[in-house]
Amino acid sequence: MEKKKLKIPHTFVIIFALIIISAIVTFIVPGGEYVKISDGESERLEFRYIENQPQSWQVLTAFYKGFTRQAGIIVFILVIGAAFWVVNSVKAIDAGIASFLKFTKGLERYKLLRRVGVNNIVLVLIMLLFSLFGAVFGMSEETIAFAVLLIPLAISMGYDSIVGVSLVYVAAHVGFAGAMLNPFTIGIAQDIAGLPLFSGIEYRLLCWMILNVITIVFVLVYASKVKKNPLKSPVYEEDRYWRERVEDESEQITYHTPRAGWVSYFITLVSLAIFSVYFYHTTIKIGNSTFDIPALVPVLTIAFAIIGYLSLKKSVHFYVLNLLFFTIIFLVVGVMGYGWYIGEISALFLALGILSGIAAGYSGNEIVAKLNEGARDILSAAVVVGLAAGIIVILEEGKVINTILHEMSLAMEGAGRGGSLGVMYLIQTFINIVIPSASAKAAITMPIMAPFSDLIGVSRQATVLAFQFGDGFTNMITPTSGVLIAVLSIARIPYAKWFKWVLPFILILLVVGFLLLLPTIYFEMNGF
Repeated sequence: MEKKKLKIPHTFVIIFALIIISAIVTFIVPGGEYVKISDGESERLEFRYIENQPQSWQVLTAFYKGFTRQAGIIVFILVIGAAFWVVNSVKAIDAGIASFLKFTKGLERYKLLRRVGVNNIVLVLIMLLFSLFGAVFGMSEETIAFAVLLIPLAISMGYDSIVGVSLVYVAAHVGFAGAMLNPFTIGIAQDIAGLPLFSGIEYRLLCWMILNVITIVFVLVYASKVKKNPLKSPVYEEDRYWRERVEDESEQITYHTPRAGWVSYFITLVSLAIFSVYFYHTTIKIGNSTFDIPALVPVLTIAFAIIGYLSLKKSVHFYVLNLLFFTIIFLVVGVMGYGWYIGEISALFLALGILSGIAAGYSGNEIVAKLNEGARDILSAAVVVGLAAGIIVILEEGKVINTILHEMSLAMEGAGRGGSLGVMYLIQTFINIVIPSASAKAAITMPIMAPFSDLIGVSRQATVLAFQFGDGFTNMITPTSGVLIAVLSIARIPYAKWFKWVLPFILILLVVGFLLLLPTIYFEMNGF
């Protein structure tokens, strides 16, 4: 009798199982909460046991509450899917990838580049760029949009969807973990710990460089293996979807410029001109530094006017690519200059979809139909984000998260400086699995960790670094991370296969993170 092949559970099944496990925990672990105590001069958090709230049938309501909690990301995913469906329908990305691959092949005529590998250089530069974004302004949710672009590129270069996800998501989150100026981790944690904002940047820069070297080597080794033998990819079957999309590119692209392309061009130009009047001054924030750039938006508008005109003269495909390029530019400017978040970014991509549809000559009904098709195609990715949020809902409503935190903090007592710092690191790492929000975790843990570090002779800066590493690495593996689940769903990578692939990498990062913490105890360093 032939044995049945073990089938990996669907991501939905895995998440539902974790929700049930979380519900069981609420029956076992006593409830607890942290209460602010003030003595008139300072405030501290004091832990108190309370009655727990066992969760049973609530596992079903957790889905609804998870959806409402992650409504922003869910809508964002739907808008991204809808917009890129329109862009893809114009075959703009196909044309862009074809041009890019033609350009990289041309570089192979240079002996030095051929020896190093043009593809390797491309992969490294893309990873460094997104890692820098993660390190400087905490790029996270934004990677969802970029994944849609870079996965087809990776497939076209002979790699797989895991490499595509690594280029943007993994790179950005390694940068997030080893950040120098990330306001969502370092900024909040240092403020709570009473440290000068972004102090200790010199050692953090060294950590960022070391972590990036490890990441680049790990990804390049894997990419080389897949390039030589695509069947060695754990997602070879799942990537059939992407390979078929890339193969469609072989269909002859008819380069042309319909009159509607000029209509889209003038609508965009007028809109940007109005935007330039209202947002003439732009203050870019990088860490604790601000840079006032008076005419940034007007300059970008002029640049669009010139490049958009030239691209339209060439073909509507390149004009839509130009729209996409400036969408990304304004995304970065909006996030760093105006504090944009998911709402504004969603509006930006929705405008991209509509303007691309107009440029292609679609009627209003056709644009709506394309947007609906895109949203429908990516719906499962949006659904899984809401389901994953149900895990946190159960643990919070069961009143057990703070108890788990408190019990782990007791493990630091009597462990010595190195041991206590290591325990802090492990606590932050574990907590990140159930509370992936950096700001929420900092608010809960730093008021406890910072004073405790004074008692055991560990600098508060080292405690912040332990929080930073603990918060960052496991973002790439925890099923409670809405961004991770969204990216995997878009990439069509089953969570179980991703877990198996990324686990060795995460273990390496965890060990390296601990080794990078030790010098903060035994050596004199600026800011520590």
